[in-house]
Amino acid sequence: MLTVRYIDVGQGDCELITSPDGENMLIDAGPGSEENMLSDYLKNCGVSEIKYMIITHPHDDHTGGADLVFDSFKIENVIMPDCNNNSEVYKNIINSIENEGCGIDYSAAGTSYSLSKDITFSVLAPLSDSYSDLNNYSIVLKLEYGDTSFMFTGDASDESEDEMLEEYTVSQLDCDVLKVGHHGSSTSTSEEFLDAVSPDIAVISCGKNNSYGLPQSTTLEKLSECNITYFRTDRNGTIILQSDGTKIYTH
Repeated sequence: MLTVRYIDVGQGDCELITSPDGENMLIDAGPGSEENMLSDYLKNCGVSEIKYMIITHPHDDHTGGADLVFDSFKIENVIMPDCNNNSEVYKNIINSIENEGCGIDYSAAGTSYSLSKDITFSVLAPLSDSYSDLNNYSIVLKLEYGDTSFMFTGDASDESEDEMLEEYTVSQLDCDVLKVGHHGSSTSTSEEFLDAVSPDIAVISCGKNNSYGLPQSTTLEKLSECNITYFRTDRNGTIILQSDGTKIYTH
């Protein structure tokens, strides 16, 4: 079974994907305040090596735990967007990557990768070279296994969503599970994008009683109006989904 864990890292983002033959992929690493919890969780899941480490964009709530991940696990490949950020957290990540000795693959939309036999993922965004909002540099991925598919959006806002709507067909965007952009903020998950992606399940990663008021009610209303089953890490904790290539199971 393909296992996708949306890890409860508080107000942040982190997903662990494990193939049936044990290959691991980590998308983001949550905030620094949760790095020890994350490291322990990964070890408890039997992780020792990570084939792909995806850093969607250089915001601390997505990257704060990354330096400890690099220090604690063998990382084979790093994929991240080509954008500069002068924060100490971002500098620490670059230093950790250099110390690990693995190169950086700066994401290019349209590039596909193989996680394992029969499991591939493609980069859908970012589609522009420059954005005023750092969130729009977020790597957006679509992972496919058999007849099932998962989309991971980082903090991509409606600007990036609009670009994807122009670039791709509905069948290219359609997926079974959507990791909702930007923790359920109203600046993401436009009605047009949601219609195109048309997921059966949505997952929102956010912290309990966070100061941002996320997820926002407008996003939840859109999901409800589309009859999309959604889960929230602030209420459900870590969310685990599994796929046999035909059907997705919730735990």
